[in-house]
Formats: sequence, structure tokens, C-alpha cells
Amino acid sequence: MKQLFWRNSAYWLLLFAVSLPVALLLHRQGLPAAFLVGPMLCGIAFSVAGAGLVLPRKFFVGAQSLIGCAVAESITAAIVVTIVRDWAIMGLVVASTVLAGLIVGWTLVKLHTLPGTTAAWGSSPGAASAMVAMAEAYGADVRLVALMQYLRVLIVVLTASTVAHFLLATAPVMATRPPRSLAFGPWLPVLLTLGLAATGVLLTKYLRIPAGAILLPIVIGGALHATGLLTVHQPFWMQAVGATTLGWYVGLGFNRRLLVSAFRLLPRLMLSAVFLIVLCGLSAALLVQVLHTDPLTAYLSTSPGGLDSMILIAIGSQSDVPFVVAAQTLRLFVVILTGPAIARFICRHA
Repeated sequence: MKQLFWRNSAYWLLLFAVSLPVALLLHRQGLPAAFLVGPMLCGIAFSVAGAGLVLPRKFFVGAQSLIGCAVAESITAAIVVTIVRDWAIMGLVVASTVLAGLIVGWTLVKLHTLPGTTAAWGSSPGAASAMVAMAEAYGADVRLVALMQYLRVLIVVLTASTVAHFLLATAPVMATRPPRSLAFGPWLPVLLTLGLAATGVLLTKYLRIPAGAILLPIVIGGALHATGLLTVHQPFWMQAVGATTLGWYVGLGFNRRLLVSAFRLLPRLMLSAVFLIVLCGLSAALLVQVLHTDPLTAYLSTSPGGLDSMILIAIGSQSDVPFVVAAQTLRLFVVILTGPAIARFICRHA
């Protein structure tokens, strides 16, 4: 028993020592969710090599809550005002993107590529880390969901950067991404945010709300943050801890058999990601024709990528940044709230 303890301790230290430089390298290259993707890849490697490490689920629940706080921090009064002012346009943008995700998920199930719940959560447009965090609570294979979500994020970021470059003939926008500081930030908002995360975990445990660890901090924290009653703030190191924990939980769940299956599915998963991007591009074209939105703003508003990466591209490409931020934030919230219903619909009707 003692020998197993020291063996596992050595493996955990080695996993941390490998994951940190990989995540930092990906972060320096401007890859979205680098502190999730890097540790996830390292976790897969350790699991396939036979390390036998298992991360207790309570750490996964804690990571969910931290991700929920990160979403809550992005909900500001200015974004709420923009959404209320342009509610009709925002509703059309969000509805078209969510519908595109539903079509892709339905198609994957209809072609017997993936089970219904996994296809539904994996094809949900945007909110990648949130979708991965919520997927397990609704019976999806969190490992394949993670593979689908982050494969699509990578393709979307590359595509959106290229589109922004050619539409405005500017330098590639992702190259201008400044590295985020690892500063600890003001302590009081950080402590209050940790309290919010802990509250989400405790309420989830006692109320037994599916995916409550991520939903409760979003709802409670987002309302308090937008109204100014509470400053939700996560310094980068806290976000990195949550993302790394989630990455390890997902990566260590892989095995050789599942990895082989994932590689066999890779061409179809890439095709589904491209299909979703094309559908969202058609939605953007509709916005341009009907509402006379400029093409780049329409494209970035409907693009099914990560919130942070789309905002960075919007800033670098001089598009209508407030509109893009509001549309992406509203879609993030709608996708999280409607995810379970869409998954049930796909399972029943595909």
C-alpha cells in the first residue's frame, strides 16, 4: 500500500512537471484554452502509458465551479445593455448558431457516428470548457465531447483569423495576442469568487442539481457581477488551476482502445466541425443581407468558437467589438441553459 502511494505520488509530480511547460508553450503560441488542452494531452499520454492515475470526481466538480465563475465574470452591465437594446438581432444571431449546432448533432447521430448525448454536447456551438464540464452530468462520454469541442475551437480560431485577415487585409490578428499575466490580482474579489465557487459546489451537493456546480455560479455570480453587487474576478492562475484539473480529469479517462476509436472518428469529427462553421457562415451571410451588418462583425458574432478567442479576433480586426462580445456572451449563456433540452431532442428524434 505504501509503495503504491509513493508510486502514484511520483507519477502525479511527473504529470505536473510535464503539463506545466506544455501548457505554457501552447499559451505562448496563442492557443485558446491552453491550460486545458495541454494537461489533457499529457493526461492521455500518461493514461495510455499505463500510469494508472485517477483524479477523484470532487476535483472535477471544483473545476466546474471555477469555470462557472469565469463565465460569470464575462457578464457585465454594458453587455446586458447591448443585449437588451439589440434583442431582436441578438436573438436571431444566437438562434441561428444554436440551430446549426443542433443540425450537426442530429446528423452525427443519424449517421451512427456517435451516441445522441455525446453528439449533442460535442456539437454545441461554443462554450467548449462549459460543455465538457456539463457533459458527464447528462450521460455523455466526456472524453469524446472534449475531443470534438477543442478540435472545433482550433479550426474555428484558424478560420476566423484567416477570414478577418482577408476581409480587412490586415496582419493576422492572433499574432497580436498579448500573453496574459500570471498576476494574483486584488485579493478581496478573488476570495469572494472562491466563496462563490464553494457555494456552487455545496449547493450542488445538497440540492442535487445536474451540472449545478457550473450553472449556479453562472446564474448567481453573473447577476451579482452585472449589477455591481459583487465583483467576480479570477486571476489567470485560478483559471489555469480549474482548466488544468478539468484537462487531467478528461485526459486520464482515456485508454488505448478509446484512443484508437477516437482516431478512427477523427475525419468525421473534423468534417462535422467544418459543417458547423459553414452553417454559421450562412447565418452570418443572412445577417449581412437582412440587417446590413458588416460581414466581419456578422461572421465573428455567429462563429462557434470560444468566447475569449472571438473577442480577441474582434479587437484585433477593428470590427464592432461590443456587438460581437454581447452576441457571443448571450450565446454562451443560451447554449449552457438549453444544452440538456437539445440533447434530449436529438436522442428522441435522430
